[in-house]
Amino acid sequence: MLMTTNEPVGAGDLAEGEAAALYRLMTWLSPAFPVGGFSYSSGIEWAVEAGDVTDTTTLADWLDAMLGDGSGFCDATFLVHAYRATESGETAALNEIAELASAFVPSRERQLETTSQGRAFIDISRAAWDADGLDATVAACGAPLVYPVAVGVVAAMHAVPLAPTLHAFLHALVSNWISAASRLIPLGQTDSQRVLVKLEAAVAATANRALNATLDDLGSATFRADLASLRHETQYTRLFRS
Repeated sequence: MLMTTNEPVGAGDLAEGEAAALYRLMTWLSPAFPVGGFSYSSGIEWAVEAGDVTDTTTLADWLDAMLGDGSGFCDATFLVHAYRATESGETAALNEIAELASAFVPSRERQLETTSQGRAFIDISRAAWDADGLDATVAACGAPLVYPVAVGVVAAMHAVPLAPTLHAFLHALVSNWISAASRLIPLGQTDSQRVLVKLEAAVAATANRALNATLDDLGSATFRADLASLRHETQYTRLFRS
């Protein structure tokens, strides 16, 4: 029997807006959403070849650093500020955020990774989940929308709440990193889930920190991860594009 939309919403049920927001987040940040995330490793491929990442322990340590002290925190902060600028209609501020986010990427391959995913996210969202004003907002940005900025813009245009958007984005980011590592080390499915469990608190802490961060708080200290993304450009054999 199909549920009808005119039935009363119970105390334990999702309201229509909440259900729509959850549905869209689960779709946009699912591995099945075709932004090509499976093609990139964010430098993890070189880290595995160099012997820095060899098992679940070293992988969890590497990703914890990337999340809290590297690109994870920076991307989360850019998403937050892009969302808020879009929500308030501040196109000039959004353009500055987009330019800064693009300039913050440490290597050519990572630039390819985040701009390609950002472009795909915008294009597919617009084709399947269009929102009034999205075209104009994107057009107002002179710089390419890197992936976290694109997610922030689209979520704001659809009035999906910021905090769950940010948590879902970081979960998807970490999951993609683990997926890449599981093919490289390799890891089994259960071990991959164990790494994801270890990073649960770090994801929450990074999200909460980014929600309260200013653009002046941006910065990273993951020199080895940045080096990995640079070294991957000349790696002799590789499975991933970054």
